[in-house]
Amino acid sequence: MSTTDGKNYQPKDMRSWINELDEANELIRIDKPVDPLTEMGSLLYQSREKALLFDNLPNGWRSLGQAPANVRHAALAFGANEEEVVPLVADRLGKTIPPVMVEDGPVKEVKLSKDEFDLTKTPVHVAGQRDGGPVIGSGLMITKDPDTGARNMSFHRLQIKGPNKSGILLYPRHSWKNYLKYQVRGEPMPVAIMIGHHPLIYAAAATTAAYGDDEIEIAGGYMDEAVRMVKCETVDLEVPADAEIVLEGYIPPDYREDEGPFSEFQDYYVTGTGQNPIVEYQYMTRREDAIWKNLQNGSEMEGCVFHKIPMCATIYKRLSTVSGGPDIHNVAALPGIFGLVIQMTSRYYGEAKNLLMAALSSEYQHPKLAIAVDEDVDIFNHSEVLWALATRVNPEQDIDIIKGTHNHAMDAALPELGAAGKPLWQRFGSKMLIDATIPPPNDADARSDFERIRPINPGLRLEDFAAEESMPIVDSLSPLFFGSKLLDK
Repeated sequence: MSTTDGKNYQPKDMRSWINELDEANELIRIDKPVDPLTEMGSLLYQSREKALLFDNLPNGWRSLGQAPANVRHAALAFGANEEEVVPLVADRLGKTIPPVMVEDGPVKEVKLSKDEFDLTKTPVHVAGQRDGGPVIGSGLMITKDPDTGARNMSFHRLQIKGPNKSGILLYPRHSWKNYLKYQVRGEPMPVAIMIGHHPLIYAAAATTAAYGDDEIEIAGGYMDEAVRMVKCETVDLEVPADAEIVLEGYIPPDYREDEGPFSEFQDYYVTGTGQNPIVEYQYMTRREDAIWKNLQNGSEMEGCVFHKIPMCATIYKRLSTVSGGPDIHNVAALPGIFGLVIQMTSRYYGEAKNLLMAALSSEYQHPKLAIAVDEDVDIFNHSEVLWALATRVNPEQDIDIIKGTHNHAMDAALPELGAAGKPLWQRFGSKMLIDATIPPPNDADARSDFERIRPINPGLRLEDFAAEESMPIVDSLSPLFFGSKLLDK
């Protein structure tokens, strides 16, 4: 492969990501036959620690799923570890690299017209017991603003409805705004659905940027290389040349069909079900030996992981400017991604609540709950966060509820206004902030009451004294008692 300047190189793509996972011992290969409609969802749902590569699927397909399966995998894609990745991505935000156009690429190796491909024969899987049918969860849809030509790339849930047709959930953000412009014109909206590429392209699609910003340029900044793009065959759009599969088609205006239920990122079925638009596909391009990308939704599953890192990084960067530059260490998303934990050291009383208010009114609609904790609390260990809530919170003083807020439309716990597929669709609810920090360092006497207990001789290592065969059990228990920071002090 070569760039437009003729230099040979290996671009980042799904193949390079599979190799990276394999070399890191983070990939399980499944060589036994698997039925995507009855078996794959169960296997994906069980695999929270490793990515799965299915080598023996119907009609000769292969498929990659749970990649990333967790935040550790997402950090690997960015070349970092779990604790480093959010600050690293926050530093990369705003550093974009424009794509480069090429004449051809792997995704053009096979070209199929409407009567030459059948989506019901692809390995699209059924995720949950109540799902309305097989759903493409890994499709990144590329559209353009018909007025400006600005490109948008975003995640969309696509329920298979026939050989060349799917439903689509258009969440009320940028792609929905583009669709409404076409709908006003009475014109179908051209779309290109990309399936399978490097995870940092997916992370870019999950990044909430300003309307008109190009997620392909954001992906270039994340990967530190320009994304190679090729023209579509039947629509006036460009797609990544090194993708596995691209579907070209249109979303008709003013047309809706029943769709759902679906397995969703918050671990429920109900949100987004109803009268949604459809996509009519007329062309497929793909690699000769294309590997399908399947994405299993649910709390702490791949769909959540893709959104966690950009959201936390964006909020981390935002918080770093509040109140003249606070001492903020990290940000983590709670399961279901409607909650955040802010790790910080307060410089003065009340500063934590300033940051929590900023976190709850950020670029992202998801957070309705934000918790502030100190640096000695391991925010990647949920037991540590619960310990801070139980031992460092005076409810009447440290918990505040803000009523009458705009919330994420997929949050089933809040009252719904409108419905999916309609202009007014949101949740009108409330938000909560919890200050679980201890007094600031300049109040040493009050702060000393919250010094965590430590054993004598903290530098001793139990593994040097215990029988070797018992150490895996000891290693798995120690973080519950000591946290990640304690024994270093």
